[in-house]
Amino acid sequence: MGPRVVIVGAAGQLGSALVTELQHGWTVVPLTRRDLDVTHAGAAATLAALAPDVIINTTAWNDVDGAEDDPAAAMLVNRDGAARLAEAAAASGAACVHYSTDFVFDGRAATPYAEDAVRTPLSAYGRSKAAGEDAVLRAPRAYVLRLSSVFGGRPGEGAGGRSTIDRITDALCEGREVRAFADRTVSPSYTADVARATREVLERRLPYGTYHCVSTGYTTWHVLAGEISRRLGIPGRILATATGAVTLRAPRPQFCALSNARLAAAGIAMPTWEDALARPLAQRAATASARGVEL
Repeated sequence: MGPRVVIVGAAGQLGSALVTELQHGWTVVPLTRRDLDVTHAGAAATLAALAPDVIINTTAWNDVDGAEDDPAAAMLVNRDGAARLAEAAAASGAACVHYSTDFVFDGRAATPYAEDAVRTPLSAYGRSKAAGEDAVLRAPRAYVLRLSSVFGGRPGEGAGGRSTIDRITDALCEGREVRAFADRTVSPSYTADVARATREVLERRLPYGTYHCVSTGYTTWHVLAGEISRRLGIPGRILATATGAVTLRAPRPQFCALSNARLAAAGIAMPTWEDALARPLAQRAATASARGVEL
């Protein structure tokens, strides 16, 4: 049997992609939120008792605006929950993989952020994720993989369970108008690519630390929506919108492209965002065709 990996949050979009990726060659122990509450004081002991070789944490408080209303709740999951998993990894001698976000940066850069760029989060959510990074990296064998605009997989357990890219695609397919930010730049992360890269990070035993696990290149949400429309052959109604024109409780970082050069230097190539986007869209079109329905 292969290494024993415990995946926390296994029913979510990324968690389910990791289960699929690692089920061949690894001994996978999938834990949903119903199986393990990372905010519970006994979570670390529960995990350590499973004798893991690797603990992968995909749980998070992802309600960016909600964190402004309840920052303590966001910290409870994103900092304290992450700390418990790192504690369990340290106690059992396991490696720990934790996922973070581009929201730890302020978005005021002009070039893609490297892993060692200064973190200056604008929101309570971003601050809670930065605190989670610090908690995890105290473990002796820890990886923090930063993601951006995650998409793909199936709906998770959290509120909505649909990514922004999924929602844009749904709206275009249903003929609804799409308002997309023309001044917010991201490097999207496709769950299947993140899962593959995570496996390679572990199998190659890369140096512990922080890596940006995002697609190669970057785009605005407006351009991305246009690419979805083009790929699906749908003449969508896409309106360019400025972030300042929308009332949001939490400020969004505007230029949050991330550089994945550190992963590339280690031999782990991430596809372009266009390629990452094309694969699930092609699968969606094929599924619709097989069912005899229009997109």
